[in-house]
Amino acid sequence: MRQFRRRKGPLTKNSFLTMSSAAAIVAVSFAVSAPVRAADDAVIQKWIAEFQPSTLSKEDQKKELEWFAKAAEPFKGMEINVVSETITTHEYESQTLAKAFSELTGIKLKHDLIQEGDVVEKLQTQMQSGKNVYDGWINDSDLIGTHFRYGQTVVLSDYMAGEGKDVTDPMLDVNDFTGKSFTTGPDGKLYQLPDQQFANLYWFRYDWFTNPDYKAKFKAKYGYELGVPVNWSAYEDIAEFFTNDIKEINGVKVYGHMDYGKKDPSLGWRFTDAWLSMAGNGDKGIPNGLPVDEWGIRMEGCRPVGSSVERGGDTNGPAAVYSITKYLDWLKKYAPPQAQGMTFSEAGPVPAQGNIAQQMFWYTAFTADMVKPGIAVMNADGTPKWRMAPSPHGSYWKEGMKLGYQDAGSVTLLKSTPADRRKAAWLYLQFIISKSVSLKKSHVGLTFIRESDIWDKSFTERAPKLGGLIEFYRSPARVQWTPTGNNVPDYPKLAQLWWQNIGDASSGAKTPQAAMDALAAAQDSVMERLEKSGVQGACGPKLHKKEKPEYWFAKAEKDGTIAPQRKLANEKPKGETVDYDTLIKSWPATPPKRAEAK
Repeated sequence: MRQFRRRKGPLTKNSFLTMSSAAAIVAVSFAVSAPVRAADDAVIQKWIAEFQPSTLSKEDQKKELEWFAKAAEPFKGMEINVVSETITTHEYESQTLAKAFSELTGIKLKHDLIQEGDVVEKLQTQMQSGKNVYDGWINDSDLIGTHFRYGQTVVLSDYMAGEGKDVTDPMLDVNDFTGKSFTTGPDGKLYQLPDQQFANLYWFRYDWFTNPDYKAKFKAKYGYELGVPVNWSAYEDIAEFFTNDIKEINGVKVYGHMDYGKKDPSLGWRFTDAWLSMAGNGDKGIPNGLPVDEWGIRMEGCRPVGSSVERGGDTNGPAAVYSITKYLDWLKKYAPPQAQGMTFSEAGPVPAQGNIAQQMFWYTAFTADMVKPGIAVMNADGTPKWRMAPSPHGSYWKEGMKLGYQDAGSVTLLKSTPADRRKAAWLYLQFIISKSVSLKKSHVGLTFIRESDIWDKSFTERAPKLGGLIEFYRSPARVQWTPTGNNVPDYPKLAQLWWQNIGDASSGAKTPQAAMDALAAAQDSVMERLEKSGVQGACGPKLHKKEKPEYWFAKAEKDGTIAPQRKLANEKPKGETVDYDTLIKSWPATPPKRAEAK
């Protein structure tokens, strides 16, 4: 496999989300000295006190931690190395949970924190060379199609029932994980388990949207209520309204939109993170459209067959071109002028400065930094002036499609790791996602992985200060936010094509259509090379021959699928909004029975 290296610096979304450039740039390790003997009761009680609140009773926590200590006895004294990217959740794991695990088990655990791109590079190095670089990995579930096809990743569902049964936590409760479908291959087997998750959602100034004067002016101009936009038409109207009608609030120039546009690697996942699906690219299906996914890649059976419209894909179809066109229009018309030259890391803090009305593409991992006391978007009583809500959809979107992206950093084992080291690493990876620790970890990083954590009473109490985060994760809408899926056969190779090609549209070097044509051709070229190499076996790419676009438009209509769609005569239907408070009240107020916390 060709290695994939991103430039050094705060370029990846997750490395920046710590809001700490030093932590993002410098690899951090915490080596922990292990005790000579298995954990005694005093050690267990010490860590139970740290892991509060928990969805488990203290008695059940004790039972689970005693199991870890017992199961780890054959591996005491071993030095095990695990790696993840640098975000707040993983910092807690590296600094606190690694220490706890070592004290409880006698295994010397070192949890490295490095940049997201470096995790991918080192993972590829081990897969390519067969040499053990790390014993355990936490890497994005975006690589599920890669892991499934290269055959070098341990199939966890098989491992837990077979070779690893003796080191699989009987209290793990796999069905409690909200993102299990993200880490399941086309064969129905589990390849990873989520360790942290966060979505990109719609962010808006609740205080401005509920201002009676602004509401009256908006209704008079557009004929409908100022509220959470349901479609892109309303988002555009609201952006126009605040930028060019309201113009200033308290003497400060305000803008109706925020984004970034510099041709830079960070521009790539601005779009691979489901921007096209929000517009209506691809087919229906959760977690990813079938046969065509949100990248525009068509898959038949388990084989990718093309991304260009000429091969039945949708990467350069009308819905995708519409999504890029709207991105560019809004960036130029409604965002601060400097946004066009910003990277993700530069644009991220801007909404918190207080002059942005709304942002469609906003990661919930920013929540902890957006609720800091004293900043411009917080009230004196500790409640936010803003809220988050489900994102609006574009004119090509149909009910049943995914509607946004959810990052799911997930625990992963490789076959090239020696069996005993793999078992010891599996114990640690389970420990950091176990019910004994996951609720406390969720409070630290606000990156939920378990249904039981989301519905715990401690988050009911905390919800009013988190701007809609808890309400969203408890809502039925959340299932429409999903990571990159199985149609993408080699995520590292294909992902790096996006920023270069869309960057040409952002810079004005190419039209949106020309940029997406080039991206589709580049993706097909990579998949063609994979097909010729045969390295991915029976589920590797097998490209369709090219046909005229009309062939595929007609086929989709005949088959009752969606992608690729013909160009719409009207890409801006009437705007539609919903009242935020009404929306929240419409969602279920009680948890599913299996998620009820003790």
